[in-house]
Parts: sequence; C-alpha cells; structure tokens
Amino acid sequence: MKTNLYPYFLLALVMLAAVRTEAQRAASEVFEEGNVRARSGDYVGALKSFSTVIGMTPNHAPSYFNRGLAKATLKDYRGAIADYDKAIEINPSEALYFQSRGVSKSFQDDFRGAIADYSRAIEIAPEDAKSYFNRAVSYTRLENYGKAAADFDKAVALEGNDINSLYARGRNKLQLNDYEGSISDFMQVLSLSPKRYSAYAGCAEAKIGLNNFSGAITDLDKAIELSPRDAYLFELRGFARNKLLSFTNALADFEKAFSLGRATPDVYYGRGLAKSKLGRQKEAIADLSLAIEQDNPYFEKDPKKITYSGPITRKILDQLRNEIREGSNIQSLSPERAQAYYERGNSRIKSGDTKGGMSDLNTAIEISPLYAEAYFSRSMLRSANGEQTSALMDLFTAIKIRPDYQEAYHLQGIIKHSLGMINEGCIDLSKAGELGYEASYRVIGEYCN
Repeated sequence: MKTNLYPYFLLALVMLAAVRTEAQRAASEVFEEGNVRARSGDYVGALKSFSTVIGMTPNHAPSYFNRGLAKATLKDYRGAIADYDKAIEINPSEALYFQSRGVSKSFQDDFRGAIADYSRAIEIAPEDAKSYFNRAVSYTRLENYGKAAADFDKAVALEGNDINSLYARGRNKLQLNDYEGSISDFMQVLSLSPKRYSAYAGCAEAKIGLNNFSGAITDLDKAIELSPRDAYLFELRGFARNKLLSFTNALADFEKAFSLGRATPDVYYGRGLAKSKLGRQKEAIADLSLAIEQDNPYFEKDPKKITYSGPITRKILDQLRNEIREGSNIQSLSPERAQAYYERGNSRIKSGDTKGGMSDLNTAIEISPLYAEAYFSRSMLRSANGEQTSALMDLFTAIKIRPDYQEAYHLQGIIKHSLGMINEGCIDLSKAGELGYEASYRVIGEYCN
C-alpha cells in the first residue's frame, strides 16, 4: 500500500535577507512577488518570478530553491532536482534543500538517492522529525522494513503524538509481522483521531495476521461505517468472511467491492472462491480465470501478438505535436524574402500541400540560415512524416539560434520521449515549462512521473 507522502513533506518558502543596493532591492521585490504567487497557487507565475531573480542575482540559492518547490508542485520533479542541485551547490549547509531534493527524488522512484539526501539533512539538523519520517518511507519502498522501523521510532520520539508517524509505523510493523505492535500503534492513532477509518482497517489487517477473523470483521464494520465507498474495505472483509466459511456474506462483500470499481485479481479470486464453495462452478471458473490472467506478467495467452511501445506512442506524439501553438513572431520582410517563403510554406502545409510547404521552408532556410522559426516549422513537418531524427536535428539548430525557444524545447522533449529517451525528453519539457510554455507541465504530469 503506497503512502501518500504529500501531507508530510515540508515545502517552506525562504525569505530574502535585507538588501542594500538598488539592484538588490529590485531583486528582493521580484522574489517576494514570486512568494506571493506561490502562496496564491500560481506556481507557473512564481517560477517565472524566481527565474527573473536568478537572472539578476545568479548565486541566490533561495530563488533556485523556491523555483524548485514550484516545479515540484507542478510535478516537474526532474526540473526541481536541477534547481535544488544549484541551491545546494551555492549553500550546502541548508538541511531543507537536501530534504526537498529527497522528496523529489522519491517521486522519481530514486529512493536510494532520496535516502542519501535525507541522511545529509539529518546530519545538518538531527532533531528534524520529517527527515527521519521521509527516510523511513523511502526504506519501505525499498522493502527495507528493519531500517524503516528505526527511523519511524525516531520520528515518533521527536514528534510524540504525530498521527501520521504513528500510522506509518503501524503499517511498517505489519510488514515485519509485528501484529501486536501494529495494533498498538493503530489504537493510539484512534485515540487521537477516532474517525481515522484507515486505522481500523490496519487493526483488521493485523488481526487477520493473528487469525482473529471475527475481530477483523468487527474492525472492518467500523471502518465501512466511516467510509462506505472504500472498495478495499469490502475486499478485506470478504477475505475474512471466506476464512470463517461465511461464503454468502463474503460473496456479497466482493460484489460490493466490484461495484465500487475494484476489479483486481484479489477480488476475482475471492469472489471465485466464494462462488465455487456455493456450487456456482461455471461462474467461479470465469472469475478464477480472470484472477489468473489479469495483470500477470507470467501469463501469455498469445506471445506472438504481444507488442511493446513507450508511454508516448506515435499516435500520442502526433496528438501532442498538433496541439503545439507557436507564439506570434511577425517579422519584417527582408530583401531576400525569406519570411515570405516561410509564411507561404506554412500556409501550404495547412492547406494540405506538404510537398510545396517543405520546398518553401527549405528555400527560407537557404536564404536565411539563422531563421529559427523556419527550422521549427520544418521539424514539425518532418515529425509528422515520421522523420523524427531529422526533426530533432532541426530543433537542435533552432534552439542553438534561439536559446529561449520554448515551443522547440517542448517538441524536442516529446519526440525524444517517444523514441525512448525518456529522461532527456522530460528534461527538455522541464526547460520548456521553465521558459513559460505551460502545456509542458501537463505532459510532464502525465508522462514523466
């Protein structure tokens, strides 16, 4: 069961120190503007403000840090890590920088890297319970429950009656088969928060481990009363009822779990088992077949028909590319008329004459070899034709000419991603977002995490 880390991560905004010069005062105002935007939920606007401060004062660690927080909130964890790296390079003695970088690494499933960062944060600030808690969670994701236990103990010792630490420690104890200990933690949670239904569910899981199925059902009854639409609770109660040979009631629970959208192999298995014991063999076979086949990497119905593709397929790439909208950049007509070839080329492409459009774009580039927009338009057409490598070459050139070309970074990112260069593609998307292309964050949120 994955733990939702968001509520426990410290995302603080760092305030700028007093300034003396006029330029510093201006940077201070922009920095505060970024803080205000972040507090109001305008994270794209906030990172733009922090980028402006960085341009004015390149060694200002808080701006890199705050921009990293904004990117992390937008789920651009790679971009956030790059900013945390810079903040740490400038000021390696700030525990919060390491802790926040650890959070972003954990969202990238780099749990070993996250542990290293939390460990450094603990060295700097050994009384900060959150670093112990976060490191413990990372240990659980690596299934190192023993080391997690020590860190959860430390977090609880430092924060006493913190519900989240107690609950997480209880779940970790379940993994260590310390069922009595886990029940003790969950009961303490319930004493502090009587409506925490997940703690009742935790008690039930522990009692199932102790073969106390009746006690588990009592706890699950309370949990379901508090959260009647949590399908997992019905699945768990169905399992306990199967154990007590109460197959009719178990079947009702599995049917309820299924109606609430939980169609997992465990639900099919439990429902199939109950149906089998009730003599409904044909239905049981159908459910148990689904339990065997669903999401089973070891089951191959027809290996010859299995295909593999990256998260961004050709179809998705075409869709994302077609959604790109370039900003207006109207240029005056030069004596060589390159701009006219460029505009005519785009018009021909839009009217379906891709061959004529390619010819005009080629001419525009021949006349004006530093025409970044022409390279970009040609890359769009080449990508649409399936010539992704040639498209990347054009995008590389366009970015060389215009380092702030946000649309080019965006297109380069989705093409690289589609070709299997996922990390490089996500870095390009992060850069596009940093430059102000907001659509990149939607793609990052869907395909980079």
